[in-house]
Amino acid sequence: MKVIVCGAGQVGFSIARHLAAEDINVTVIDKSPELIRRIGDSLDVQAMVGYASHPHVLERAGAADADMIIAVTYADEVNMVACQVAHSLFNVPTKIARVRHQSYLQPIWADLFSRDQLPIDVIISPEIEVARAISRRLQAPGAFDMIPLADGKIRVIGVRCTNDCPILDTPLRELTELFPDLNIVVVGIIREDRPFVPTSDQVMLPGDDVYFVVDSDHVARGMAAFGHEESEARRVVIAGGGNIGLYLAQEIEAHHPGVTAKVIEMDSDRAEHIAQMLPRTLVINGDALDPEILDEANVQAAETIVAVSNDDEVNILSSLLAKRSGCKRAVTLIKNMAYEPLITTLGVDVVVSPRAITVSTILQHVRRGRILSVHSLREGFGEIIEAEALETSSLIGAPLRKIKLPKGVIVGAILRAGEVIIPRPDTVVSVGDRVVVFATERTVKKVEKMFAVRLEFF
Repeated sequence: MKVIVCGAGQVGFSIARHLAAEDINVTVIDKSPELIRRIGDSLDVQAMVGYASHPHVLERAGAADADMIIAVTYADEVNMVACQVAHSLFNVPTKIARVRHQSYLQPIWADLFSRDQLPIDVIISPEIEVARAISRRLQAPGAFDMIPLADGKIRVIGVRCTNDCPILDTPLRELTELFPDLNIVVVGIIREDRPFVPTSDQVMLPGDDVYFVVDSDHVARGMAAFGHEESEARRVVIAGGGNIGLYLAQEIEAHHPGVTAKVIEMDSDRAEHIAQMLPRTLVINGDALDPEILDEANVQAAETIVAVSNDDEVNILSSLLAKRSGCKRAVTLIKNMAYEPLITTLGVDVVVSPRAITVSTILQHVRRGRILSVHSLREGFGEIIEAEALETSSLIGAPLRKIKLPKGVIVGAILRAGEVIIPRPDTVVSVGDRVVVFATERTVKKVEKMFAVRLEFF
């Protein structure tokens, strides 16, 4: 498989790193010699300086025999033209482009990206993806991450263990006996910034970040087992009225009728613009770092503040100010992930990374065939993979305890005929089952082979 990545920024670097780790032939193009030098020194990829939309540059990158182009430069127009050139001149089968400007994404212009116009197979809008991810986190108060799978019937939840967690110091193999109604599978633990896949003898400690798989109908029960029984937020303050803040407010208005949102936006023209687009949302023109503005937004009575401005420092400080005023929970957008270990110790509850969300969305389209969805867990840790079990799969026909799964792979859940099955050692996977698996980064290729997946493209 050969992939061309246009753009060597944070997203392009992360995509190239993921693909290179799986021995995929990757070529990265960027106009910045500095970024190309960094990516060439860090990753086992081909890196070249040039404008990604220029035909001769794509030709040098090997577009003639490329399987996919992923255009994630900072310029929407470069991304779109690169896909057009890749299609028209080199017949590249799959074209993915990051498009940020919302004018291109209006429903009335939907035909723009048809095969006869701008033939882009997948359009990624980071702002929309981030807003949706935050909306999902609001539905699971107490969780720092929440991923829906199998048509919403299965959830992957990320929670932090506090001193009040009832299942601390309990070996994972004993959870089923001690809590017979607790149908979860713990698939990953991050302890002191070190991620690992737990064995059945390991225990959870205060401060651990834990990922578990659960039937969607049992989310509240699973959260309670970790000591999180927070009620869903009914009053939300959004600091930042950019595209992410606007989309989040629109999502709340459209899908959460019982939730009241307020938006704080610094720019007066932008505040007036979004106020016209949000009939049920109060928009306040002011600085989210101003205590009087926070007081006007009644942040002390809000369950959650969501800080999504374009400035990491503003997001961090406004979150901490809101919590000091009495707001119960802070969801904070951070572009520079070097801040993450610091701000979680200061009291920020949920860190949202646009880069991680965008990369995870793109990876879903890289793995085709019987792999239905892919979600990255933490940078470099691993992936949650949802796949259909084929007749040729090594999972079929034997109890899980007899199947030699690769080290670092855990079966988290099975969906069979609409019923969620939380796997136990004697569970047998059947043909046609939708299986949710966690795989560390180095075992992803083994999981693809385990499901007899062939990378095919549309």
